[in-house]
Amino acid sequence: MSNSSSISHFLLLALADTRQLQLLHFCLLLGISLAALLGNGLIISAVACGHHLHMPMFFFLLNLALSDLGSICTTVPKAMHNSLWDTRNISYSGCAAQVFFFLFFISAEFFLLTVMCYDRYVSICKPLHYGTLLGSRACAHMAAAAWASAFLNALLHTANTFSLPLCHGNALGQFFCDVPPILKLSCSHTNALRKLGLIAVSASLAFGCFVFIVFSYVKIFRAVLKIPSEQGWHKAFSTCLPHLAVVSLFVSTALLAYLKCFSMSSSSLDLALSVLYSVVSPALNPLIYSLRNQELKAVVWTLITGCFQKHLNAGHFLEIICNKSHP
Repeated sequence: MSNSSSISHFLLLALADTRQLQLLHFCLLLGISLAALLGNGLIISAVACGHHLHMPMFFFLLNLALSDLGSICTTVPKAMHNSLWDTRNISYSGCAAQVFFFLFFISAEFFLLTVMCYDRYVSICKPLHYGTLLGSRACAHMAAAAWASAFLNALLHTANTFSLPLCHGNALGQFFCDVPPILKLSCSHTNALRKLGLIAVSASLAFGCFVFIVFSYVKIFRAVLKIPSEQGWHKAFSTCLPHLAVVSLFVSTALLAYLKCFSMSSSSLDLALSVLYSVVSPALNPLIYSLRNQELKAVVWTLITGCFQKHLNAGHFLEIICNKSHP
């Protein structure tokens, strides 16, 4: 029986047993993380540089891209390091930091998705009050509230989790540090009330946001069905469907991953769900949002072609300089 004060490091779940599979997982994680960095980076650059995208919907999308980048950068680098160097160790302080930042960015993502749902509700159900309800100051306050709430939520859960005595070793059944695997290591005969309180707080916050999203979309779909023109239907759905797809992907994968984590089972399905929830979902969000948004695609394409043209012009300029210096 060990105590949390004597634990200097944790052992993360190995992604594979053989060297070949470890290198394969390293390459897959590298590809997914680069795709996430590229996609979310393009969205951030497009919203920041495209002046006609300075609207509430794209402002919240920029914040969502930042939270996706943060969650990817919190979990993937350590998993890549472990796969490449065939190790499982993570320090106690490193694990605490990973739990905090992962909870911070994941909570911020869910709160931002809830705020984005309110944006869609106001734009479709109350279009005449859109400028009043979602002015620049109101948007800044809502985004700040989402990030601040995420910070407090992450701080509360991290402090509570790492104050529990650990009696079941230091091996985590997860490839990154998360709350449920650490709770499994805590003493089952003590602090049961604190663990239940921790779960209750998380469940109530998540359920409240989920109910708000469902209620808002019920109102949205009722308002859309009253639109007489087919063009109006298409415009309304083109802005709502990407958000609904991202919410569905986030909620379904997170719910399945956490339910499996709290269960006593440990299998490859648990690992696949965790990877889908913490790695694949943030990488897919930019693709989902850019597929049906013509304005965003146009600005992203302009950025890509502009950078490509600059490289061509720079290469052409260097060629001219070289030709002049070597007659």
